[in-house]
Amino acid sequence: MSELGRSLVPEYLKELKVYQAGKPIEEVAREKGLTQITKLASNENPLGPSPYAIREMTNGLWDLHRYPDMHAYQLKKSLCELYKLKPENIILGNGSEGIMAYIARAFLQPGDEVLTCDNTFVGFYILAKSVGANLITVPLTEDYRFDVEALAKSINKKTKAIYIANPNNPTGTYITKKEFDYLMSYVPDHVLVLLDEAYFEYAIQHDDYPDSMDYRYDNVITLRTFSKAYGLSGIRVGYGFAHEELIANLSKVKLPFEPNLIGQLGAKGALYDQPHLDRTIENNTKRYNETIAFLKEKKFDPIKSITNFITFKTPSLEAGDWLFENLLNHGVIIRSLMAHGMPSYVRVSLGTKEEMIHFFDAMEKVLPEFDKLFGRAN
Repeated sequence: MSELGRSLVPEYLKELKVYQAGKPIEEVAREKGLTQITKLASNENPLGPSPYAIREMTNGLWDLHRYPDMHAYQLKKSLCELYKLKPENIILGNGSEGIMAYIARAFLQPGDEVLTCDNTFVGFYILAKSVGANLITVPLTEDYRFDVEALAKSINKKTKAIYIANPNNPTGTYITKKEFDYLMSYVPDHVLVLLDEAYFEYAIQHDDYPDSMDYRYDNVITLRTFSKAYGLSGIRVGYGFAHEELIANLSKVKLPFEPNLIGQLGAKGALYDQPHLDRTIENNTKRYNETIAFLKEKKFDPIKSITNFITFKTPSLEAGDWLFENLLNHGVIIRSLMAHGMPSYVRVSLGTKEEMIHFFDAMEKVLPEFDKLFGRAN
């Protein structure tokens, strides 16, 4: 680092690593010279956006010379109707990560302790460290779930915030209503709880999943997104629910005109297309069952997930890297989990029936050599 960098960059930023997204389709096409490419790396909705969302966004193209509604009246109105809230309880941003950034900016200071678990969303780690907070983590349970007892025991006078991804990325596991109630009984009123529910639409199908809207704690901020089940990753719209006092302070550090015009219109349109969301959940359930069965047949031990992805263990870091690279050679993009602290694991998103057949076929082609190289019994 240059003298300029050493003098300008705070110590807590120097060791941070840039977030790495899943490989884009265009990049793989250039590198491998392939025409059939299936991206199963970023937990996107394989059915794409709702036609309602596309119609709203298309109509909005004629107004691109205008600034968007800074208060996003129409989108907030739709969210209020859906979740029985007031506009004062809602914050919008560029994806749920955008709202995490507002939270870090508004509530965290250098030296504050932020509590979470190992092997969760890397983006949150980066945001917490970027403001100089001390990140305190506890291990996941043996079945890859947030350890609420360990979290409760780790709360102390320095704890400023607790981050819970529910369901968790990259494991797909979740804490139950009983576990959430247990944890909250130990959380002081002055400690902020961030409930990241990016996969809420998939998780809510399970009776013991704690929908945060059933609780309304004053110190809980719920984070959700249009990037996953709603199929709008490309326009980056996230939303948060919280007590109006928390929202008022988040609004002070929020960038103006977020989300953008097209984002607001697309998100509003998506909320009115329940059949598209139903088809998304139906496709996901079918592909999940097929993929779990395939992986078990091939002697893998996938982690039980309630999301639109499945994580499974390979024999080693080298084995995981080999599988990633060789599937890539066949045009299938999955996700290595080195950055998540799970170096021997890989994650596969659930696609359409045709996309998962491509994944299965590619696995069939690479597994004989994989088994020989890494000593797996047939």
